[in-house]
Amino acid sequence: MSTRQVSDRNDPVIESREQLLAPMIKGEKPRERWRIGTEHEKLVYCAKDHHAPSYDEPGGIRDLLVALQDYGWEPVIEGGNIIALSGSDGAVSLEPAGQLELSGAPLETIHQTCAETGRHLDQVKAIGSKTGKGFLGLGMWPDKTRAELPIMPKGRYAIMLRHMPRVGNLGLDMMLRTCTIQVNLDYSSEADMVQKFRTSLALQPLATALFANSPFTEGKPNGFLSYRSHIWTDTDPARTGMASFVFEDGFGYDRYVEYMLDVPMYFVFRDGKYIDAAGLSFRDFLEGKLSVLPGERPRASDWTDHLSTAFPEVRLKSFLEMRGADGGPWNKICALPAFWVGLLYDQGALDAAWDLVKDWDTEGRERLRAEVPKLGLDAPLPGGGKLKDIAAEVLAISRAGLNSRNRLNSMGDNESGFLNPLDEIVASGKVPAQRLLDLYHGEWGGDISRVYELSF
Repeated sequence: MSTRQVSDRNDPVIESREQLLAPMIKGEKPRERWRIGTEHEKLVYCAKDHHAPSYDEPGGIRDLLVALQDYGWEPVIEGGNIIALSGSDGAVSLEPAGQLELSGAPLETIHQTCAETGRHLDQVKAIGSKTGKGFLGLGMWPDKTRAELPIMPKGRYAIMLRHMPRVGNLGLDMMLRTCTIQVNLDYSSEADMVQKFRTSLALQPLATALFANSPFTEGKPNGFLSYRSHIWTDTDPARTGMASFVFEDGFGYDRYVEYMLDVPMYFVFRDGKYIDAAGLSFRDFLEGKLSVLPGERPRASDWTDHLSTAFPEVRLKSFLEMRGADGGPWNKICALPAFWVGLLYDQGALDAAWDLVKDWDTEGRERLRAEVPKLGLDAPLPGGGKLKDIAAEVLAISRAGLNSRNRLNSMGDNESGFLNPLDEIVASGKVPAQRLLDLYHGEWGGDISRVYELSF
């Protein structure tokens, strides 16, 4: 989740519909300026006893951020605490319980994304080896209760932690116990955005299945392959889900603005502090009727903040954000942007992918989304069959798109090799969570502590 650094009091007050549409319209870019932004979170633990380190304990999360400054990162301070870092590789930030996130820079190729990821992991592993910290690439804490997890000193998280239990049963689990990989991609026009949004939203359950990596809760199998994905079904229905309106005739920027105006607020950022506006209406804010800031109307930065507080499976800001995947190891971090870039950044591949899903109905898409956290590739497709029946075809389309892009590294290889881990999953029929369960019931003998052998 983004980290605000300044109050932006000089931003213009929002006085027109055009200002609400502006972030989406400004996101339009010609193909040659399309970039790839990859975000990935990881769980931080103490090697000695596997506890999740607090922010301020010796060698804890604060000290980790401080140590990263030795690699050229610049600190971001909130309330006197270092809560994020900025640098040429993007930003390092904290999720609510200390999950460490790299929000990568906008890059041209998957090769660059993997190099960026490698630099980041090398840095945190070097610091971890000195301080006794390790890092796990999973979709969820496999053994921690909520009570065992620390809370990071970020103002917006305090507001969300208070609000989540009011609107769902699993929102606190989402905040405290989960990790994800996400990919941010560009569009050239409103029509291009619509086709990419619809295609990626329909196929998001396939990404969830291929990256399913959260089968344990508090040391035991939880009955799911992606419990992280299941958590989102009971977090906050006003701001999550499959956003079925995206498939309606006439969908575009204006309809997404309407959706966002109906998403309840979380906060307003003023003078370096977060003001609790949880559950209030941005429409009231536009009219100067927000109870926590009476008479004040929103600025452009307030709208930008608000756009970051909806969590559908695909999110629109000034780019499209793919949100379906569990956290995972290095090769999965590289595979996710390859999967989506192959499908969405080549017109032939995009058309072929859309042809696969364009006749799916709302009920079928919703059922697929609901079933995939538990069933993975065996989840039912709209119209019959199972998700695994189209998985190889979708990967072939993505591979064709990457081959068409033909972005080469110094060895002359294009980006399609990054799909190899996904090909292996489809060929075997076993998603990452199923391999973890095999280990748990087999070699590990039910000892969940063995999962820490899978550190980065």
